[in-house]
Amino acid sequence: MRKILIANRGEIAVRVIRAARDAGLGVVAVYADCDRLARHVRMADEAWPLGGNAPAESYLRIDKLIDVARKSGADAVHPGYGFLAENEDFAGACRDAGLIFIGPTPEAMALMGSKTAAREAAAAAGVPSVPGTTTPLATNASDAEVRAIAESIGYPLMLKAVAGGGGKGMRTVASAADLPSALRAARSEALSAFGDGAVYLERRIERPRHVEIQLLGDAHGTVVPFVERECSIQRRHQKVVEESPSPVVSPDLRARLAEAARKVAASVGYTNAGTIEFLLDADGQFYFLEMNTRLQVEHPITEAITGVDLVQWQFRIARGERLTLDPAIATTPRGHAIECRIYAEDPDAGFMPSPGPLLRLRPPSGPGIRDDGGYEAPGTVPIHYDSLVSKLVAWGESRDQAIARMRRALSEYEIAGVKTTIPFFRWLLDEPDFLAARVDTTYLDRTLAARNGEPFVRVGDDEVDMALIAAAVAAYDGSRRPPAAAAASSRWGTAARTEALR
Repeated sequence: MRKILIANRGEIAVRVIRAARDAGLGVVAVYADCDRLARHVRMADEAWPLGGNAPAESYLRIDKLIDVARKSGADAVHPGYGFLAENEDFAGACRDAGLIFIGPTPEAMALMGSKTAAREAAAAAGVPSVPGTTTPLATNASDAEVRAIAESIGYPLMLKAVAGGGGKGMRTVASAADLPSALRAARSEALSAFGDGAVYLERRIERPRHVEIQLLGDAHGTVVPFVERECSIQRRHQKVVEESPSPVVSPDLRARLAEAARKVAASVGYTNAGTIEFLLDADGQFYFLEMNTRLQVEHPITEAITGVDLVQWQFRIARGERLTLDPAIATTPRGHAIECRIYAEDPDAGFMPSPGPLLRLRPPSGPGIRDDGGYEAPGTVPIHYDSLVSKLVAWGESRDQAIARMRRALSEYEIAGVKTTIPFFRWLLDEPDFLAARVDTTYLDRTLAARNGEPFVRVGDDEVDMALIAAAVAAYDGSRRPPAAAAASSRWGTAARTEALR
């Protein structure tokens, strides 16, 4: 492995570029039209245009990505997360083209990417799943047939898309009367989001916690699980805050979760990075939920408490190396870490996306703080993609110290030009239930509903004042400085300059 094509954009592309630099590997970036001057483009050795702006025109084009890899001389591909990261056709196309795919095999991805097939694999490994259907509901099943299946499982229920994730194609069903409309909505949304309208039924566990186990597997049969991550702070089924270790998981439960995850992954011959997700009920019983066959957004908190660079190990495993990690190190937390996902969203407008120009961006630093960002200022958060600006991670010797450091980091974070979720996180980190770790997957939605529209940002707040000042400074500096492309061009490789500036 000498040169890696990164089939992604934003902060995960930046993260992989940094890991590649540390490993002495060449880096090829790709970009849509709106990302022509993006940070990951400027950081790469060379950058190649994909054309278009919509994902279907750019980062989802398997043919274009393979063509760029061939023309650039890349011998490996890292998919990041999102886009084609869990697409077995892309992994297979890379293999067929003689490229190293830095991820699981297409076969393992296809098996564990199907939630129903993954549930069957977990059951075969002796790991309990939430009660539900083991196969997708037939597309021609009548309402009466689906109702009979639902009654055999018991209400309340969840309708879930077989493909994909992120809360799409998911509906809660409280009673038989709600089932037909929920089924139509779930199928329609799943088809739109993933090109596959298949759904299945699963019993809804009331107020569960969401915990997950990061793992690595090599091609020699070794699987190493890591300390669990707590991912219960979710808004509409989307994670917004993660922490590790979970405040409620005992050493005994941690060991059982890790072994269950290891058994599931080993039973399907899983290789590279992946995550097994579980639901944890009030009695401490855990259930297999699904597997993510890729690197997770929240992987930095695992790195923070174990000292393991997961992306470097992805490279090493893809080269065929054996996992030599001490499992005791991987499953023993060293301190506590919290991650807040900083989005360009307006929390006072129902978290609507807030794309647009970035006039100022100054991330925090200092002891225990890590910011994985995908943007620089001046720049633009495009309308076409997910609005994640950065992942802010705080580490401390204890949970209290990690929270205190996160508060400090949020107060230092300077962003102007777009609205962000920073005021929301400042509020959340002072909420009594969060501080006491009295949370579940429904906690945030309930708490936000109880606020009844109370604003997170008020006129006179530091963030409002900073936005006005930063806008004025940026406008003044912009009149005196050369364009960002010209200022940054000295850091670009020859191919990047040729392709990105023509």
